[in-house]
Amino acid sequence: MKAIQVFETGGPGQLVFGEKDTPQPAKGQVLVKLAASGVNFIDVYHRTGLYPQPLPFTPGMEGAGVVEAVGESVTSIKPGDRVAYAMAIGSYAEYALVPEWQLVPVPEGLDLNQAAAIMLQGMTAHYLAHSTFRLEPGHTCVVHACGGGVGLLLTQIAKKRGATVIGTTSAAPGTPKYELAVKAGADKITSYEEFNTKGADVVYDSVGKSTFEASLNALRPRGMMVTYGNASGPVPEISPLLLGQKGSIFLTRPTLGHYAANREELLWRTGDLFEWLKAGQLWLHIERVYAMSEAAAAHTALESRQTSGKLLLEN
Repeated sequence: MKAIQVFETGGPGQLVFGEKDTPQPAKGQVLVKLAASGVNFIDVYHRTGLYPQPLPFTPGMEGAGVVEAVGESVTSIKPGDRVAYAMAIGSYAEYALVPEWQLVPVPEGLDLNQAAAIMLQGMTAHYLAHSTFRLEPGHTCVVHACGGGVGLLLTQIAKKRGATVIGTTSAAPGTPKYELAVKAGADKITSYEEFNTKGADVVYDSVGKSTFEASLNALRPRGMMVTYGNASGPVPEISPLLLGQKGSIFLTRPTLGHYAANREELLWRTGDLFEWLKAGQLWLHIERVYAMSEAAAAHTALESRQTSGKLLLEN
């Protein structure tokens, strides 16, 4: 099968397109013929070695397609089913092996590109707003990178939950990325340089190093700092005493794997997302679909931080 492999960590040029053996499902596994695979910052972290993987490996943490074959003891899924998943590595390929419990059915009315695009970023936005800090009417939240993939979805979900959203972006007013953040419903949008909010209940920060200090300063006493990405680099080490000095604030570094840790959580989050998409209560912006062989170009675009919405690889 055609696949991307990383033989050595480093830049986008380490994404090598070629042939590898098609895997066969073992007990509890499902072989999915992928139609589309999502491109996410976690793939960049795997490629660079920030999040180490055994070499060589095929990157990619989400996809959607049609079940090709099932392994022993698989009972809930059969060949021909349309499915989607996240948090199983290896989606930059024609076929992927996925544990049965991680696959969710794609409902009628959603195409496979939409399903691939919503899984990782959508579930991330869902757990941030529902579980890490449960937004309620009256809350004020900061959404950094509000014109990006998670940012657009998180802004929409935060508004659905009645929160006031202050967004930050590198995009200038009038540009497509900025206007998408407006469309998502942000109550105020500012540049990173001009961001000086005070009294927020929660800050959702996927940017990392360059926004970390301003994010801490934006919180009310006993507010929560949620750092969930490192687009500008890992955040600096801090002393716990600093949290007290900033107002007895809370600091957490969540990951999707701990918030979609079982099938019940997985079906709750994806069920909400699929229902909202079908009802027109949530919209997706798929900025560009690349051929699988163009994975390096997709990573370069993502790392530029000039993209908005979702990037996909398509077989």
